[in-house]
Amino acid sequence: MAFDLIIRGGTVVDGTGAPPVTADVAVDGDRIAEVGRVEGRARREIDADGLVVTPGFVDIHTHLDAQMAWDPLGTSASWHGVTSVVLGNCGVTFAPVAPGGQQVLAEMMESVEDIPASSILDGLSWNWETYGDYLDELDRLPKGLNVGGMVGHCAVRLAAMGERAMDETPAAAEDIGAMATMVDQALASGALGFSTSRTLLHKVPDGRYVPGTKASADELMAFADVLRHRGGIFEVAPAYVDIGNGSEDPVQDEVGLYADISRAADCDVSMALTQVDAAPDLHRNVLAAVDRENAAGARLRPQTTSRQIGILFGLAGRTPFDRWGSWQTLADLPLEGRVARLRDPVSRATLLAEAERSVSDGRIDWTRIYPLSDRPVRHVFTPEDSVAAIAAQRRVPVAEAMLDLLVEMDGRRILTWPILNQDLDEVLDMLSRPHVTLGLADAGAHATLIMDASQPTFFLTHWVRDEGRFTLEDAVRRLTSEPADLFGVSDRGRLAVGGFADVNVIDLEGLALGYPEMAHDFPGGAPRWIQGADGYRQTLVNGEVFLESGQHTGVLAGRTVRL
Repeated sequence: MAFDLIIRGGTVVDGTGAPPVTADVAVDGDRIAEVGRVEGRARREIDADGLVVTPGFVDIHTHLDAQMAWDPLGTSASWHGVTSVVLGNCGVTFAPVAPGGQQVLAEMMESVEDIPASSILDGLSWNWETYGDYLDELDRLPKGLNVGGMVGHCAVRLAAMGERAMDETPAAAEDIGAMATMVDQALASGALGFSTSRTLLHKVPDGRYVPGTKASADELMAFADVLRHRGGIFEVAPAYVDIGNGSEDPVQDEVGLYADISRAADCDVSMALTQVDAAPDLHRNVLAAVDRENAAGARLRPQTTSRQIGILFGLAGRTPFDRWGSWQTLADLPLEGRVARLRDPVSRATLLAEAERSVSDGRIDWTRIYPLSDRPVRHVFTPEDSVAAIAAQRRVPVAEAMLDLLVEMDGRRILTWPILNQDLDEVLDMLSRPHVTLGLADAGAHATLIMDASQPTFFLTHWVRDEGRFTLEDAVRRLTSEPADLFGVSDRGRLAVGGFADVNVIDLEGLALGYPEMAHDFPGGAPRWIQGADGYRQTLVNGEVFLESGQHTGVLAGRTVRL
């Protein structure tokens, strides 16, 4: 029998959690035709001897909603083995949209997720009003990845209520009915679920909370009723603190609300969770509440990332000193000009004086800011790696050490300030819990602040290969079938006969993170951090080789994923 493609002799890790086996994988059209010893021939054969063959990774927490319109590769996620992505997280989506509502949605996305509104408005066609129309637009877009999405509470509330959506007073019954109808229509059209935001960190440009932040339990339970009839997941950016309800136990009340939604809707609830040093017991309290509620019939799935979430600083992007006049003048210079200005003795003196004032104001703990190593790139730090420690070692003030670090690598040196998941021991504990899923990579979001889309590569290199904390088969399961099943990305996430042929061929020993760089490839030349990887030999999407050694083959075989 002749196949379109055969991957020969690789170490097959099928995504189910089963132990690795040496096997061939045959592909016919967009499907996997055989797994095992394949006797036939193929149009193309890939020699995978010594390599690992896995399903394509599924990234359940992205904000590529706008970017997919101008970046069909879905970078940086695709450079890290991701073949399917979920849009519409945290309640911020572009559909449904009332006539004339595009500006509000674009500005809200910029305010919440640091994606420039001008790029969104210029880069999207806006050829839709309903969520079903939006999915049809995704169908028409050329794309290298499989793309599905949830319908977001913020957009639904704005479409149903207009300016009143921003009110913190409870929605009227007729408003809730109108919103429930929109959610029902979205799910019927193929939305993977419903998402909302309750965190007080998410605001619109004028400082008010995004629509739905303080929605009543009645409003949220109306969406649960729709999910019960239509299916789908409930995803939330949670508030584990008192949001003005006078709660004596905000963690239990918040988790209890999600448990009520889960039981009423008979659905999974995916809720963000991170460790933070400022509240060292918070994540543990959440996990304890999750265990109690799941024992009582709920299906709560906390979602966390495999490493620290950190703000990136560098001359190519932002620095901690940008509010000062001389530093502001650097913004109009190319990178080479910024480096030259910091190396010029006269201008350096002025820049250093302003940096010293900034350091002395105490806003930043310089024992928590670290230069990112480049050989190899490691997002793991010790106290001795900090800027404060480097300054002490060099016997110079912190500000002077910072200026010297910023000009290293011809100005490409990056420094990171971990703000969430700061304690990797606690991250490991969270990842080891049975209900916790991998997520929060935030691909497409916080374009000039963070770069966490590289999560799969970090997980496989640090926690699996280097630290041995997870077996390869368990790690692959958590990157593939587990998120696919949770979010309804059907027939993906496993190397199984009849499943879609989304496949990675990986040199695990050679797998390595690339160094973050600043690109200016958003509409209008807007900047964003990007990060590549080495070690992904081939990535297939729907049976076609999409990337080869990180380079696009020209194939765009991605599809819209509907529930």
